Amino acid sequence: MYVVASVAVSLDGYIDDASAARLVLSGPEDLDRVDDVRAGVDAILVGAGTVRADDPRLELRTAARRAARSARGVPETPLKVVLSAGGALDPSARVFAGGPALVLSTGGLPEVPAEAAAVPDLPAVLATLADRGVTRLLVEGGTTVHTLFLAADLVDELHVAVAPILVGGGARFVHPAAFPARRWRPAGITSVGDIAVLRHLRAPDG
Repeated sequence: MYVVASVAVSLDGYIDDASAARLVLSGPEDLDRVDDVRAGVDAILVGAGTVRADDPRLELRTAARRAARSARGVPETPLKVVLSAGGALDPSARVFAGGPALVLSTGGLPEVPAEAAAVPDLPAVLATLADRGVTRLLVEGGTTVHTLFLAADLVDELHVAVAPILVGGGARFVHPAAFPARRWRPAGITSVGDIAVLRHLRAPDG
């Protein structure tokens, strides 16, 4: 399975500040770019913490991209996947509205209006998704999920959208962890509105 991880950060590496309000880093042009990336995958994965904090829809924003997917014979919106360590998830969360959603839990299975399955680890997550026909997965966070996937060396492509602001404190892109000792291969830098998007590919082993 090909795994793409996508994140928006500040110039000093934060994805959120310390306030109760959600920090918005991406502008409309970058949100459209992310929508285009979403249109090309089979599933979009976030952690339960992101669902609780941000209440994302995880759906395609544009009718044209939804129609193009339908014309290819695939669902209008990729499968929405929530990775949970257990605990409650709000049944009214927007991720459970609209297209199909799947909750994969490494702990107790929460009661949600969606299909759910128990998985012991990240390789089992990918195997479960592969059994459902997923060949290209987009991981959108948050911090814990990005840390887990990167530390397990399961990310093939990394998109980092850098917003031109300094935050100074809050949640960083990843937690401290034992990451693989590899250098990523740069694959391009693109200006999208006032955002600089850095695209890196996983370097071959050795």
